[in-house]
Amino acid sequence: MNIHEYQAKEILKGYGVRIQEGIVADTPEAAAAAAKKLNAETGTSWFVIKAQIHAGGRGKGKINETGSNGVVLAKSLDEVPTKAGNILGGTLVTHQTGAEGKKVNKVLIAQDVYYPGESDPKEYYVSILLDRAKGCNVIMASTEGGMDIEEVAEHTPDKIFKEWIDPKVGLQGFQARKVAFKLGLEGDAFKEMVKFITALYNAYLGTDSSMFEINPVLKTSDNKILAVDAKVNLDDNALYRHKDLAALRDLSEEDPLEVEAGESGLNYVKLDGNVGCMVNGAGLAMATMDIIKLSGGEPANFLDVGGGANAQTVEAGFRIILKDPNVKAILINVFGGIVRCDRIANGVVEAYKKIGDIKVPIIVRLQGTNAEEGARIIDESGLKVFSAVVLKDAALKVQEVLAAQA
Repeated sequence: MNIHEYQAKEILKGYGVRIQEGIVADTPEAAAAAAKKLNAETGTSWFVIKAQIHAGGRGKGKINETGSNGVVLAKSLDEVPTKAGNILGGTLVTHQTGAEGKKVNKVLIAQDVYYPGESDPKEYYVSILLDRAKGCNVIMASTEGGMDIEEVAEHTPDKIFKEWIDPKVGLQGFQARKVAFKLGLEGDAFKEMVKFITALYNAYLGTDSSMFEINPVLKTSDNKILAVDAKVNLDDNALYRHKDLAALRDLSEEDPLEVEAGESGLNYVKLDGNVGCMVNGAGLAMATMDIIKLSGGEPANFLDVGGGANAQTVEAGFRIILKDPNVKAILINVFGGIVRCDRIANGVVEAYKKIGDIKVPIIVRLQGTNAEEGARIIDESGLKVFSAVVLKDAALKVQEVLAAQA
């Protein structure tokens, strides 16, 4: 689960990570009040106004309606409401949002931590995530902070180094010192970075996160180390242990169809293709998407109805897939192990009749327990549904229906 920068920073602060202080606002008036409060608490007279969306590249992104960047500097209290107003309510387009962009509902009013006249600020990159190949967490760091890490990895990979953490013993002091040393730090800045890395790792473990990315980590001229930005992804599978973190979820930042699917107990991810697919099992879903591509189509979604599929879940899946206007056909691919194929077939027929007037062809491939009975139910339904037993037949039928619509 992704969360906003301001939420991530509050988590980090709770674990002792020094952050760029800020206050979230959802109107220009609230932004002005936040700036005044921040001025009183920190003494800052310049303010950074940051759009809060679940996407990177905000500083380079543009608000469609006003032309403002997603991150701007206000050099006085008077500038804050106008500059915040140029961002709030607008559509921010970045390299991560795609051309459709994301609506900005909140901004973070943050202190300007780049001291006026400062000659020696330095930005670093630090992240923590799971290395699945090695089966342990890894700290990634670079002296090239403030840049897209993908560009650094492509053009100067030698400037990224990794420190793997043995899960049996956790982060050791010498490892935090090693990271600080490789970043070229010394003296007070070295000590501050060691504290920063240790606190950051504790936050990562304590929240059951799948990724922490701090870019940039700033070293000020007086050797303070702090998080200027923060991207945090929480592990969905662990949220039952963190009710307070689960409450941070912002549904307005998520695809409405994915939210609806989650409420129905379905695993759904929207894609850009023209063939909707509904399966039971993630591995089968991946194979089904491959088959769709080999048949000349493009998968429009990933949709796993799980092992306990019934008429209700099939109907919910149908409704979600059909809300995508790009879908030209639907392929249902079910292996009847836990669930019987005849049960799925009856669910398909029942859902089809309940929804009514489905204009796209549906191919149902059933294999496993009671597969023949399931195919018979489909064939005798009188509906615009085609049955298949082997995957190749399903692929050919997909190819045929797409060709008919070309």
